[in-house]
Amino acid sequence: MKNLHRRAFWQVHFCVLLWGFTAILGKLITLPAQALVVWRMALVCVFLALLPKVWRGIAALKPKLVLTYAGIGVIVALHWLTFYGAIKLSNASVAVSCLGLGSIFAALIEPLLTEKKWDKTELVLGVLAVPGVALLVGGVPLYMHTGIIVGVISAFLTSLFAVLNKRYVHDGEPESVTFIEMLSGGLFLLIASLFYFGADHTLIMPNNHDAILLLILAIACTLFPFILSLRALRHITAFETQLALNLEPVYAIVIAALWLKEYEELTPQFYLGVSIILLAVFIKPALLAIKRKQANGKI
Repeated sequence: MKNLHRRAFWQVHFCVLLWGFTAILGKLITLPAQALVVWRMALVCVFLALLPKVWRGIAALKPKLVLTYAGIGVIVALHWLTFYGAIKLSNASVAVSCLGLGSIFAALIEPLLTEKKWDKTELVLGVLAVPGVALLVGGVPLYMHTGIIVGVISAFLTSLFAVLNKRYVHDGEPESVTFIEMLSGGLFLLIASLFYFGADHTLIMPNNHDAILLLILAIACTLFPFILSLRALRHITAFETQLALNLEPVYAIVIAALWLKEYEELTPQFYLGVSIILLAVFIKPALLAIKRKQANGKI
């Protein structure tokens, strides 16, 4: 059991590192956000549909649970749409910095959707992150402000998705759950985009450059880590999961700085704001660790 826990812990961290590259790929792919997400979800569905295990897992699910996963898939699609929209409207560093607010949103959402009690510490830390958001906004060019707004919406959606997925993760096979979520999310976004953006801005065939990057995004940064993380969630605590997920903005900002040289577009004020947000995010796990040691008589 101990080995399963340790392996799951490192699996989640590896998944988070792979997710850190999704922002970079989103910046490099030239497709608009809605077309990018539709292609991403469609490719994942195609690969999963080839696995007999997926169909056996779906057949074993109750209809109500299938609808639940389908609803979560719509949230995933909207999260990715706003996330890549934020990247297109600003840059990768700004978009992933907004994701740092996800755990703060989760502190507000989880008590509403589960039996968890309100935590005053989490609420206080949420308030402490506000100055960081103000510095972040003031540390980017004016044309990126819309990207920040869209990025904050994306952070809210990712926290909602994380809370719901954690609640229902034990009720289905990871591959089947992933397929349902990707299929429902992709179909929803396709239909909505056709109405809102039109076929010319949704049904776009990627060029060779984008096709290669989409395959990497779909397989290495979506399909593989999505299934691996769902399996790992069964063996580690919500605390450990959130701690790992909090590192995604850190990984992505470092990669964006080294690869895309985005630090040239941003000011020290932006990075100070990001640091404050991440500090608020990481204080909570630190406090929990101290409380656990005190409860075990180690302090």
